[in-house]
Amino acid sequence: AVSLPFAVGQCGNQVGCRFWDLALREHAAVNKKGIYDEALSSFFRNVDTRVVCLLTEFKFFPFSKALLIDMEEGVVNEILQGPLRDVFDGKQLITDVSGSGNNWAVGHKIYGCQYRENIVEKLRKAAEHCDCLQCFFIIHSMGGGTGSGLGTFVLNLLEEEFPEAYRFVTSVYPSGEDDVITSPYNSVLAMKELNEHADCVLPIENESLFEIVNKIHQMINSGKLGSTVKQNSLVTSSAGSAKTLQEKPFDAMNNIVANLLLNLTSSARFEGSLNMDLNEISMNLVPFPRLHYLVSSLTPLYTLADVNVPSRRLDQMFSDAFSRDHQLIQADPKHSLYLACALLVRGNVQVSDLRRNIERLKPSLHFVSWNQEGWKTGLCSVPPVGHSHSLLALANNTCVKPTFIELKDRFMKLYKKKAHLHHYLQIDGMEQSCFSEAISSLSDLIEEYNELDATKGGPRIDASRLKIAV
Repeated sequence: AVSLPFAVGQCGNQVGCRFWDLALREHAAVNKKGIYDEALSSFFRNVDTRVVCLLTEFKFFPFSKALLIDMEEGVVNEILQGPLRDVFDGKQLITDVSGSGNNWAVGHKIYGCQYRENIVEKLRKAAEHCDCLQCFFIIHSMGGGTGSGLGTFVLNLLEEEFPEAYRFVTSVYPSGEDDVITSPYNSVLAMKELNEHADCVLPIENESLFEIVNKIHQMINSGKLGSTVKQNSLVTSSAGSAKTLQEKPFDAMNNIVANLLLNLTSSARFEGSLNMDLNEISMNLVPFPRLHYLVSSLTPLYTLADVNVPSRRLDQMFSDAFSRDHQLIQADPKHSLYLACALLVRGNVQVSDLRRNIERLKPSLHFVSWNQEGWKTGLCSVPPVGHSHSLLALANNTCVKPTFIELKDRFMKLYKKKAHLHHYLQIDGMEQSCFSEAISSLSDLIEEYNELDATKGGPRIDASRLKIAV
Protein backbone atom coordinates (compact mmCIF):
# COMPACT_ATOMS: atom_id res chain seq x y z
CA ALA A 1 0.00 0.00 0.00
CA VAL A 2 1.34 3.41 -0.99
CA SER A 3 0.73 6.90 0.38
CA LEU A 4 1.30 9.75 -2.06
CA PRO A 5 2.62 12.91 -0.36
CA PHE A 6 1.90 16.50 -1.44
CA ALA A 7 3.92 19.39 -0.04
CA VAL A 8 2.23 22.74 -0.69
CA GLY A 9 3.64 26.17 0.14
CA GLN A 10 6.80 27.26 1.93
CA CYS A 11 6.10 25.54 5.24
CA GLY A 12 4.85 22.34 3.59
CA ASN A 13 7.97 22.02 1.46
CA GLN A 14 10.36 22.78 4.33
CA VAL A 15 8.71 20.08 6.48
CA GLY A 16 8.66 17.73 3.48
CA CYS A 17 12.39 18.27 2.90
CA ARG A 18 13.13 17.23 6.50
CA PHE A 19 10.81 14.23 6.18
CA TRP A 20 12.42 12.83 3.01
CA ASP A 21 15.89 13.40 4.45
CA LEU A 22 15.04 11.53 7.66
CA ALA A 23 13.16 8.78 5.79
CA LEU A 24 16.22 8.07 3.64
CA ARG A 25 18.43 7.97 6.74
CA GLU A 26 16.05 5.44 8.30
CA HIS A 27 16.02 3.24 5.23
CA ALA A 28 19.81 3.49 4.97
CA ALA A 29 20.17 2.29 8.57
CA VAL A 30 18.03 -0.78 7.86
CA ASN A 31 18.95 -1.41 4.24
CA LYS A 32 22.68 -2.04 4.61
CA LYS A 33 23.13 -3.32 1.04
CA GLY A 34 21.67 -0.12 -0.40
CA ILE A 35 19.36 -1.90 -2.84
CA TYR A 36 15.85 -0.84 -3.83
CA ASP A 37 13.43 -2.88 -1.73
CA GLU A 38 9.73 -3.07 -0.83
CA ALA A 39 10.14 -0.74 2.17
CA LEU A 40 11.50 2.01 -0.09
CA SER A 41 8.72 1.49 -2.63
CA SER A 42 6.12 3.02 -0.30
CA PHE A 43 7.42 6.57 -0.88
CA PHE A 44 10.12 6.20 -3.54
CA ARG A 45 10.32 4.69 -6.99
CA ASN A 46 13.36 3.19 -8.63
CA VAL A 47 14.35 4.94 -11.84
CA ASP A 48 16.72 2.25 -13.12
CA THR A 49 18.44 -0.98 -12.09
CA ARG A 50 21.56 0.59 -10.57
CA VAL A 51 22.46 -0.22 -7.01
CA VAL A 52 21.16 2.61 -4.85
CA CYS A 53 23.61 3.96 -2.29
CA LEU A 54 21.72 5.38 0.69
CA LEU A 55 24.67 5.88 2.98
CA THR A 56 26.00 9.23 4.20
CA GLU A 57 27.00 10.84 0.90
CA PHE A 58 23.65 10.18 -0.85
CA LYS A 59 25.21 9.79 -4.32
CA PHE A 60 22.18 8.00 -5.79
CA PHE A 61 18.55 8.03 -4.72
CA PRO A 62 15.37 6.43 -5.81
CA PHE A 63 12.95 9.16 -6.86
CA SER A 64 10.43 10.37 -4.31
CA LYS A 65 6.81 9.95 -5.40
CA ALA A 66 5.91 13.27 -3.80
CA LEU A 67 4.67 16.37 -5.61
CA LEU A 68 6.16 19.72 -4.52
CA ILE A 69 3.99 22.79 -5.13
CA ASP A 70 4.81 26.39 -4.24
CA MET A 71 3.93 29.69 -5.86
CA GLU A 72 7.34 31.05 -4.90
CA GLU A 73 10.50 29.34 -6.11
CA GLY A 74 12.74 29.92 -3.09
CA VAL A 75 12.21 26.82 -0.94
CA VAL A 76 11.87 24.37 -3.85
CA ASN A 77 15.07 25.77 -5.38
CA GLU A 78 16.85 25.30 -2.05
CA ILE A 79 15.76 21.64 -2.05
CA LEU A 80 16.99 21.21 -5.64
CA GLN A 81 20.37 22.70 -4.74
CA GLY A 82 20.73 20.76 -1.48
CA PRO A 83 21.65 17.15 -0.63
CA LEU A 84 18.20 15.93 -1.75
CA ARG A 85 18.51 17.34 -5.28
CA ASP A 86 18.67 13.85 -6.87
CA VAL A 87 15.47 12.70 -5.15
CA PHE A 88 13.17 14.83 -7.32
CA ASP A 89 12.86 15.39 -11.03
CA GLY A 90 11.41 18.49 -12.70
CA LYS A 91 8.20 16.64 -13.59
CA GLN A 92 7.22 16.57 -9.92
CA LEU A 93 7.54 20.29 -9.25
CA ILE A 94 5.05 23.12 -9.77
CA THR A 95 6.34 26.60 -8.97
CA ASP A 96 5.60 30.22 -9.81
CA VAL A 97 7.52 33.37 -8.97
CA SER A 98 5.15 35.89 -7.41
CA GLY A 99 3.65 33.94 -4.47
CA SER A 100 0.13 34.28 -3.09
CA GLY A 101 0.69 37.44 -1.04
CA ASN A 102 -0.62 35.82 2.17
CA ASN A 103 -4.05 35.72 0.53
CA TRP A 104 -6.12 32.50 0.59
CA ALA A 105 -8.18 33.69 -2.39
CA VAL A 106 -5.08 34.12 -4.59
CA GLY A 107 -3.91 30.58 -3.78
CA HIS A 108 -7.33 28.94 -4.03
CA LYS A 109 -9.10 30.91 -6.76
CA ILE A 110 -6.34 32.29 -9.01
CA TYR A 111 -3.54 29.72 -8.81
CA GLY A 112 -6.03 26.88 -8.33
CA CYS A 113 -7.69 27.66 -11.68
CA GLN A 114 -4.39 28.48 -13.39
CA TYR A 115 -2.60 25.28 -12.38
CA ARG A 116 -5.53 22.86 -12.15
CA GLU A 117 -4.75 20.90 -15.34
CA ASN A 118 -1.02 20.82 -14.58
CA ILE A 119 -1.67 19.49 -11.04
CA VAL A 120 -4.14 16.87 -12.29
CA GLU A 121 -1.70 15.67 -14.96
CA LYS A 122 1.16 15.33 -12.49
CA LEU A 123 -1.17 13.74 -9.96
CA ARG A 124 -2.24 11.04 -12.42
CA LYS A 125 1.33 10.35 -13.50
CA ALA A 126 2.43 10.03 -9.86
CA ALA A 127 -0.49 7.69 -9.17
CA GLU A 128 0.59 5.48 -12.10
CA HIS A 129 3.78 4.65 -10.18
CA CYS A 130 1.74 3.38 -7.21
CA ASP A 131 0.80 -0.32 -7.25
CA CYS A 132 -1.81 0.10 -4.52
CA LEU A 133 -2.65 3.74 -3.82
CA GLN A 134 -4.09 3.79 -0.31
CA CYS A 135 -4.12 7.48 0.61
CA PHE A 136 -2.79 10.95 -0.05
CA PHE A 137 -1.28 13.11 2.60
CA ILE A 138 -0.87 16.84 2.28
CA ILE A 139 1.63 18.91 4.27
CA HIS A 140 0.78 22.61 4.40
CA SER A 141 0.38 25.62 6.68
CA MET A 142 -2.87 27.45 7.42
CA GLY A 143 -1.64 31.03 7.79
CA GLY A 144 -0.12 31.87 4.41
CA GLY A 145 -1.75 32.16 0.99
CA THR A 146 -0.34 29.20 -0.96
CA GLY A 147 -0.41 26.61 1.83
CA SER A 148 -3.94 27.46 2.93
CA GLY A 149 -5.47 28.40 -0.43
CA LEU A 150 -3.77 26.17 -3.00
CA GLY A 151 -3.28 23.44 -0.37
CA THR A 152 -7.03 23.11 0.17
CA PHE A 153 -7.64 23.42 -3.59
CA VAL A 154 -5.41 20.36 -4.08
CA LEU A 155 -7.40 18.59 -1.34
CA ASN A 156 -10.61 19.16 -3.32
CA LEU A 157 -8.94 17.94 -6.52
CA LEU A 158 -7.86 14.72 -4.81
CA GLU A 159 -11.44 14.04 -3.77
CA GLU A 160 -12.66 14.60 -7.34
CA GLU A 161 -9.97 12.51 -9.02
CA PHE A 162 -9.52 9.71 -6.47
CA PRO A 163 -12.64 9.62 -4.26
CA GLU A 164 -11.77 6.17 -2.88
CA ALA A 165 -8.33 7.16 -1.52
CA TYR A 166 -8.15 8.57 2.00
CA ARG A 167 -7.02 12.16 2.42
CA PHE A 168 -4.71 12.85 5.39
CA VAL A 169 -3.69 16.45 6.06
CA THR A 170 -0.93 17.74 8.30
CA SER A 171 -1.83 21.39 8.94
CA VAL A 172 0.49 23.83 10.72
CA TYR A 173 -1.61 26.48 12.51
CA PRO A 174 -0.22 29.99 13.11
CA SER A 175 0.34 31.36 16.60
CA GLY A 176 -1.50 34.35 18.04
CA GLU A 177 1.61 36.47 17.48
CA ASP A 178 1.88 35.48 13.83
CA ASP A 179 3.52 38.11 11.62
CA VAL A 180 0.94 37.50 8.85
CA ILE A 181 -1.90 39.90 9.70
CA THR A 182 -4.40 38.06 7.48
CA SER A 183 -3.60 34.58 8.86
CA PRO A 184 -6.95 34.34 10.77
CA TYR A 185 -8.83 34.85 7.48
CA ASN A 186 -6.66 32.33 5.66
CA SER A 187 -6.95 29.76 8.43
CA VAL A 188 -10.75 29.95 8.79
CA LEU A 189 -11.30 29.86 5.01
CA ALA A 190 -9.02 26.80 4.88
CA MET A 191 -10.82 25.20 7.86
CA LYS A 192 -14.08 25.08 5.89
CA GLU A 193 -12.34 23.07 3.16
CA LEU A 194 -10.72 20.75 5.72
CA ASN A 195 -14.10 20.19 7.40
CA GLU A 196 -15.67 19.15 4.11
CA HIS A 197 -12.94 17.37 2.16
CA ALA A 198 -10.38 15.82 4.54
CA ASP A 199 -10.68 12.38 6.12
CA CYS A 200 -8.16 13.09 8.86
CA VAL A 201 -6.35 16.28 9.96
CA LEU A 202 -3.36 16.49 12.27
CA PRO A 203 -3.39 20.10 13.52
CA ILE A 204 0.03 21.31 14.68
CA GLU A 205 0.58 24.66 16.37
CA ASN A 206 3.66 26.76 15.78
CA GLU A 207 3.50 27.85 19.42
CA SER A 208 3.75 24.26 20.68
CA LEU A 209 6.67 23.50 18.37
CA PHE A 210 8.47 26.65 19.54
CA GLU A 211 8.03 25.68 23.21
CA ILE A 212 9.24 22.13 22.56
CA VAL A 213 12.38 23.36 20.80
CA ASN A 214 13.10 25.78 23.67
CA LYS A 215 12.76 22.94 26.19
CA ILE A 216 15.15 20.77 24.18
CA HIS A 217 17.74 23.55 24.09
CA GLN A 218 17.31 24.31 27.80
CA MET A 219 17.86 20.64 28.60
CA ILE A 220 20.93 20.51 26.37
CA ASN A 221 22.40 23.78 27.67
CA SER A 222 21.87 22.74 31.28
CA GLY A 223 24.02 19.65 30.66
CA LYS A 224 21.51 17.41 32.45
CA LEU A 225 21.38 13.70 31.65
CA GLY A 226 24.66 13.99 29.78
CA SER A 227 22.79 15.37 26.77
CA THR A 228 24.74 16.86 23.87
CA VAL A 229 23.92 18.15 20.41
CA LYS A 230 25.86 16.82 17.46
CA GLN A 231 27.43 19.28 15.05
CA ASN A 232 25.31 20.13 11.99
CA SER A 233 22.36 18.32 13.51
CA LEU A 234 18.75 18.92 12.52
CA VAL A 235 17.95 20.59 15.85
CA THR A 236 20.57 23.26 15.31
CA SER A 237 21.10 26.06 12.83
CA SER A 238 22.58 25.47 9.40
CA ALA A 239 25.91 26.70 10.77
CA GLY A 240 25.97 23.81 13.19
CA SER A 241 25.86 25.87 16.37
CA ALA A 242 22.83 25.69 18.66
CA LYS A 243 20.27 28.43 17.99
CA THR A 244 19.65 31.10 20.56
CA LEU A 245 16.19 31.17 22.12
CA GLN A 246 15.43 34.55 20.51
CA GLU A 247 15.66 33.15 17.00
CA LYS A 248 12.71 31.33 15.45
CA PRO A 249 14.15 27.85 15.08
CA PHE A 250 12.21 26.75 12.01
CA ASP A 251 14.67 23.98 11.15
CA ALA A 252 14.18 22.35 14.55
CA MET A 253 10.42 22.91 14.45
CA ASN A 254 10.16 21.35 11.00
CA ASN A 255 12.25 18.43 12.21
CA ILE A 256 9.68 17.66 14.95
CA VAL A 257 6.84 17.58 12.40
CA ALA A 258 8.98 15.37 10.15
CA ASN A 259 9.46 12.96 13.06
CA LEU A 260 5.69 12.85 13.52
CA LEU A 261 5.29 11.89 9.84
CA LEU A 262 8.05 9.28 10.10
CA ASN A 263 6.21 7.56 12.94
CA LEU A 264 2.84 7.95 11.25
CA THR A 265 4.07 6.22 8.08
CA SER A 266 6.40 3.65 9.68
CA SER A 267 3.90 0.78 9.36
CA ALA A 268 3.53 1.50 5.65
CA ARG A 269 7.31 1.43 5.21
CA PHE A 270 8.47 -1.38 7.49
CA GLU A 271 7.28 -4.71 8.82
CA GLY A 272 5.78 -5.17 12.25
CA SER A 273 3.85 -7.67 14.34
CA LEU A 274 0.82 -5.35 14.40
CA ASN A 275 0.98 -3.04 11.40
CA MET A 276 -1.47 -0.17 11.10
CA ASP A 277 -2.37 1.33 7.72
CA LEU A 278 -3.19 5.01 7.50
CA ASN A 279 -6.75 4.24 6.40
CA GLU A 280 -7.20 2.23 9.61
CA ILE A 281 -6.48 5.38 11.63
CA SER A 282 -9.35 7.19 9.94
CA MET A 283 -11.62 4.14 10.17
CA ASN A 284 -11.03 3.67 13.89
CA LEU A 285 -10.53 7.21 15.16
CA VAL A 286 -13.18 9.20 13.27
CA PRO A 287 -16.71 8.19 14.39
CA PHE A 288 -18.34 11.33 12.90
CA PRO A 289 -17.18 12.71 9.54
CA ARG A 290 -16.48 16.34 10.55
CA LEU A 291 -14.82 15.47 13.88
CA HIS A 292 -11.63 14.28 12.23
CA TYR A 293 -9.05 16.49 13.98
CA LEU A 294 -6.48 14.41 15.90
CA VAL A 295 -4.18 15.63 18.69
CA SER A 296 -0.70 14.17 18.18
CA SER A 297 1.93 13.63 20.84
CA LEU A 298 5.36 12.21 20.24
CA THR A 299 8.12 10.69 22.29
CA PRO A 300 11.01 11.12 21.83
CA LEU A 301 10.58 14.52 20.20
CA TYR A 302 13.91 14.47 18.37
CA THR A 303 16.14 11.92 16.67
CA LEU A 304 19.07 10.52 18.57
CA ALA A 305 21.00 11.03 15.37
CA ASP A 306 20.94 14.69 16.46
CA VAL A 307 20.87 14.62 20.26
CA ASN A 308 22.61 12.24 22.62
CA VAL A 309 20.14 11.68 25.46
CA PRO A 310 19.72 8.46 27.45
CA SER A 311 16.54 6.71 26.26
CA ARG A 312 13.49 6.73 28.56
CA ARG A 313 12.11 3.61 30.18
CA LEU A 314 9.27 2.00 28.24
CA ASP A 315 6.52 2.81 30.76
CA GLN A 316 7.78 6.39 31.06
CA MET A 317 7.51 6.70 27.28
CA PHE A 318 3.76 5.91 27.46
CA SER A 319 3.31 8.41 30.29
CA ASP A 320 5.19 11.05 28.26
CA ALA A 321 2.86 10.54 25.28
CA PHE A 322 -0.06 11.64 27.47
CA SER A 323 1.82 14.64 28.86
CA ARG A 324 1.17 18.15 27.54
CA ASP A 325 4.93 18.68 27.10
CA HIS A 326 4.96 16.15 24.25
CA GLN A 327 1.91 17.40 22.34
CA LEU A 328 2.19 19.22 19.05
CA ILE A 329 -0.89 21.31 19.87
CA GLN A 330 -1.61 23.30 23.04
CA ALA A 331 -4.53 21.36 24.49
CA ASP A 332 -5.58 19.36 27.54
CA PRO A 333 -6.89 15.95 26.48
CA LYS A 334 -6.73 14.45 29.99
CA HIS A 335 -9.44 16.84 31.20
CA SER A 336 -11.48 16.61 28.01
CA LEU A 337 -13.41 13.82 26.32
CA TYR A 338 -11.76 11.11 24.19
CA LEU A 339 -13.68 9.74 21.22
CA ALA A 340 -10.85 7.32 20.41
CA CYS A 341 -7.08 7.00 20.72
CA ALA A 342 -4.37 5.31 18.63
CA LEU A 343 -0.90 4.31 19.81
CA LEU A 344 1.74 3.69 17.13
CA VAL A 345 4.77 2.08 18.74
CA ARG A 346 8.11 1.43 17.06
CA GLY A 347 10.93 -0.84 18.18
CA ASN A 348 11.28 -3.90 20.34
CA VAL A 349 7.99 -3.61 22.22
CA GLN A 350 5.60 -6.49 22.94
CA VAL A 351 1.81 -6.47 22.62
CA SER A 352 1.70 -7.26 26.34
CA ASP A 353 3.63 -4.02 27.06
CA LEU A 354 1.06 -2.10 25.05
CA ARG A 355 -1.92 -3.67 26.84
CA ARG A 356 -0.38 -3.22 30.27
CA ASN A 357 0.24 0.48 29.69
CA ILE A 358 -3.23 1.06 28.25
CA GLU A 359 -4.77 -0.53 31.36
CA ARG A 360 -2.48 1.61 33.54
CA LEU A 361 -3.44 4.86 31.80
CA LYS A 362 -7.16 4.22 31.20
CA PRO A 363 -8.44 5.26 34.66
CA SER A 364 -7.06 8.80 34.19
CA LEU A 365 -8.66 9.31 30.75
CA HIS A 366 -12.31 10.18 30.02
CA PHE A 367 -13.75 8.26 27.07
CA VAL A 368 -17.23 8.75 25.60
CA SER A 369 -19.74 6.31 27.12
CA TRP A 370 -20.35 4.50 23.82
CA ASN A 371 -16.66 3.88 23.03
CA GLN A 372 -14.97 2.98 26.33
CA GLU A 373 -12.67 0.54 24.50
CA GLY A 374 -11.82 3.00 21.73
CA TRP A 375 -8.13 2.10 21.41
CA LYS A 376 -6.28 1.28 18.19
CA THR A 377 -2.72 0.01 18.43
CA GLY A 378 0.12 -0.52 15.97
CA LEU A 379 3.55 -2.11 16.37
CA CYS A 380 6.35 -1.51 13.88
CA SER A 381 9.54 -3.48 14.53
CA VAL A 382 11.94 -0.83 13.14
CA PRO A 383 12.67 2.02 15.60
CA PRO A 384 13.83 5.50 14.55
CA VAL A 385 17.58 5.88 14.01
CA GLY A 386 19.44 5.82 17.33
CA HIS A 387 16.45 4.82 19.46
CA SER A 388 15.36 1.55 21.00
CA HIS A 389 11.69 2.54 20.75
CA SER A 390 9.35 5.46 20.08
CA LEU A 391 5.66 6.22 20.40
CA LEU A 392 3.17 8.38 18.52
CA ALA A 393 -0.22 8.88 20.19
CA LEU A 394 -3.14 10.20 18.14
CA ALA A 395 -6.19 11.28 20.13
CA ASN A 396 -9.59 12.24 18.79
CA ASN A 397 -10.46 14.48 21.69
CA THR A 398 -12.71 17.48 22.33
CA CYS A 399 -9.66 19.39 23.64
CA VAL A 400 -9.07 20.76 20.12
CA LYS A 401 -12.08 23.04 20.68
CA PRO A 402 -10.18 25.91 22.44
CA THR A 403 -7.78 26.13 19.46
CA PHE A 404 -10.75 26.59 17.13
CA ILE A 405 -12.47 29.06 19.48
CA GLU A 406 -9.30 31.18 19.65
CA LEU A 407 -9.02 31.08 15.86
CA LYS A 408 -12.66 32.16 15.54
CA ASP A 409 -12.08 35.08 17.96
CA ARG A 410 -9.04 36.28 16.01
CA PHE A 411 -11.04 36.05 12.77
CA MET A 412 -13.97 38.03 14.22
CA LYS A 413 -11.70 40.86 15.45
CA LEU A 414 -10.69 41.51 11.85
CA TYR A 415 -14.01 40.67 10.22
CA LYS A 416 -16.13 42.98 12.42
CA LYS A 417 -14.05 45.91 11.16
CA LYS A 418 -14.00 44.51 7.60
CA ALA A 419 -10.22 44.95 7.86
CA HIS A 420 -8.26 43.78 4.79
CA LEU A 421 -11.42 42.33 3.18
CA HIS A 422 -10.91 44.28 -0.04
CA HIS A 423 -7.72 42.32 -0.78
CA TYR A 424 -9.85 39.17 -0.95
CA LEU A 425 -13.00 40.55 -2.57
CA GLN A 426 -11.11 41.95 -5.55
CA ILE A 427 -10.27 38.36 -6.58
CA ASP A 428 -12.57 36.84 -9.22
CA GLY A 429 -15.01 34.36 -7.70
CA MET A 430 -14.45 35.58 -4.13
CA GLU A 431 -17.64 36.87 -2.47
CA GLN A 432 -18.25 38.09 1.06
CA SER A 433 -20.46 35.00 1.47
CA CYS A 434 -17.23 32.92 1.39
CA PHE A 435 -16.30 34.52 4.73
CA SER A 436 -19.73 34.10 6.34
CA GLU A 437 -19.92 30.45 5.19
CA ALA A 438 -16.41 29.75 6.52
CA ILE A 439 -17.08 31.22 9.99
CA SER A 440 -20.44 29.42 10.07
CA SER A 441 -18.69 26.11 9.29
CA LEU A 442 -16.19 26.71 12.10
CA SER A 443 -18.98 27.69 14.54
CA ASP A 444 -20.89 24.49 13.69
CA LEU A 445 -17.75 22.44 14.32
CA ILE A 446 -17.24 24.08 17.74
CA GLU A 447 -20.90 23.41 18.58
CA GLU A 448 -20.49 19.70 17.72
CA TYR A 449 -17.62 19.52 20.21
CA ASN A 450 -19.77 21.38 22.77
CA GLU A 451 -22.52 18.79 22.41
CA LEU A 452 -20.05 15.97 23.03
CA ASP A 453 -18.50 17.78 26.01
CA ALA A 454 -21.99 18.08 27.52
CA THR A 455 -22.20 14.27 27.68
CA LYS A 456 -19.03 13.96 29.80
CA GLY A 457 -19.81 12.10 32.99
CA GLY A 458 -23.53 12.10 32.21
CA PRO A 459 -25.99 9.84 30.44
CA ARG A 460 -25.39 9.06 26.81
CA ILE A 461 -26.72 11.61 24.32
CA ASP A 462 -26.46 10.36 20.73
CA ALA A 463 -24.78 12.70 18.27
CA SER A 464 -26.67 13.07 15.00
CA ARG A 465 -25.92 10.14 12.73
CA LEU A 466 -27.07 8.51 9.53
CA LYS A 467 -30.55 6.99 9.68
CA ILE A 468 -30.51 3.44 8.39
CA ALA A 469 -33.74 1.93 7.13
CA VAL A 470 -34.37 -1.59 8.46
